Amino acid sequence: MGNRTTSELQSLDKAHHLHPFTNFKSHRKTGGRIISHAEHIYIYDSDNNKILDGMSGLWCCNLGYSQPEIIQATTEQMHKLPYYNNFFNCSNEPSVNMAKALVDVTPEQFNQVFFTNSGSEANDTNIKLVHRYFDILGKPEKKQIISRDNAYHGSTIAAACLGGMSYMHNQFVGLDYIHHIGQPYWYKDGGDLSPEEFGLKVARELEQKIDEIGEDKVAAFIAEPIQGAGGVIVPPSTYWPEIQRICDERDILLISDEVICGFGRTGNWFGCETYGYKPDLMTFAKGVTNGFMPLGGVMVSDKVSNVLASSDTDFAHGLTYSGHPIACATGIATINILKEQKIIENLSSNIGDYMEKRWNDLSNHPIVGEARVKGMVASLELVKDKSSKERLAHEDEGAVFCRDVAIDNGVIVRAVDNALISAPPIICNEQEIDILVDTLVLALDATAKQYGVS
Repeated sequence: MGNRTTSELQSLDKAHHLHPFTNFKSHRKTGGRIISHAEHIYIYDSDNNKILDGMSGLWCCNLGYSQPEIIQATTEQMHKLPYYNNFFNCSNEPSVNMAKALVDVTPEQFNQVFFTNSGSEANDTNIKLVHRYFDILGKPEKKQIISRDNAYHGSTIAAACLGGMSYMHNQFVGLDYIHHIGQPYWYKDGGDLSPEEFGLKVARELEQKIDEIGEDKVAAFIAEPIQGAGGVIVPPSTYWPEIQRICDERDILLISDEVICGFGRTGNWFGCETYGYKPDLMTFAKGVTNGFMPLGGVMVSDKVSNVLASSDTDFAHGLTYSGHPIACATGIATINILKEQKIIENLSSNIGDYMEKRWNDLSNHPIVGEARVKGMVASLELVKDKSSKERLAHEDEGAVFCRDVAIDNGVIVRAVDNALISAPPIICNEQEIDILVDTLVLALDATAKQYGVS
């Protein structure tokens, strides 16, 4: 089994494996890359090509791949208690300790956590928590939830409905109590407004939507601090304060989806801290275990948890693997490394500034319309003409070409519509950021030549 050639592995993969977010017809013809091993911030494929992982796996391996303390904690827990459930008033030591570890690093309003296996499940859980909260308060009509266009909140039916990606919505029948407003995408939608003016304008779409639906019917607003999979949409400075004002004034719960921004990526433990807003519920996953084990959950504020605990009936929701002891042991070890090695402090005071400087330099390239970056998450908007913002190519063709050149030159980035996005491990040093950015210059140069831009 371990001695199969790349060709043999690819053939088996095509024959038996349905991949996430994949054109199955195309994959059965072409196959894909087989990743064989990894170390530090590099992955290696089955032909032993070394590639700098500029996406941290899938936004999750914030500490890279070589973390023996995490592996040790995971292995020890496997020997001690590989599994037990958290139903029927039972718990386990790692889930108890992980809950406390999360409370210690999250904003002060959070003292309770509900564990899931993923961000998708956590956002499904958020819907149930929100509905249950208002039912207990005697407001059963408050069921409507507002999200944003182009948001990503997971891929289960409920989580995909919370998201605002139409190509996902087109493949199933959605939930009728979820609504969407505009995104804070100044470069695309800002027109003649300044970023600050646009931030206020698009935030106030929330107020307009609440009035349209009825304040007595709207329960919550959910958003990522920075829209990640939507193209790394960094909001104007005026956006989040206005959203906070509206939610506070209108009795609307504010849900911060921190699956991508959480655990250091924006220079603080959580993106809501970077932007100075105070959510009532907070979704987490990915970086919580450095991607080494599946774990997600919802941080529940005292405002919400105290209401939930005031009812003498069950919260009818649960998952077999909620608070899994091995996943929680992995999460504790991850949080310990972030704290003890001061990874986030270093990002905030040192390496994040270097990343932002090097990334912003790319805005001078002829096919870069805008460079967006915050901490260790970044995007490049590709254009044929800077002044008109004309797209570089049809749909995502230009971005895909640029991405493929970057990968061929040893750096993984991702194409989203007309943009290139990157979220490298937050442990990168200056030399590794140089490799990332310098390789992207090569890819941008090749792409400009391909599309006749000089």
